[in-house]
Amino acid sequence: MRLFSKIVFIFNTCFIAAAILRLVEMAKRSQGNLDALIPLAPLEGALVVLGYSAIFLNAFFVCVYLYRLAARKLNLVQPWIVYFNLVMFPVQVWYFFFANF
Repeated sequence: MRLFSKIVFIFNTCFIAAAILRLVEMAKRSQGNLDALIPLAPLEGALVVLGYSAIFLNAFFVCVYLYRLAARKLNLVQPWIVYFNLVMFPVQVWYFFFANF
């Protein structure tokens, strides 16, 4: 569970980076500038793929964490990682299903 929570944390930070990249590139394109923000397309693509797949891993993490919490199993995960991942899940749900960009 400790390793999985750290992996989900990395994916969630990639989600934040991908969301910021999207907003910045949309602002640049509205001004008429069609150049990429990051000149390395593979890096930008990797951030987007990891960031957009974070919602699936985060949903699984939340389910597993709530199950372990209900079963009163010992959690060896650092609390700040758990809180960060739990806060990011509603943000991701809003971003993917309710935000109109």
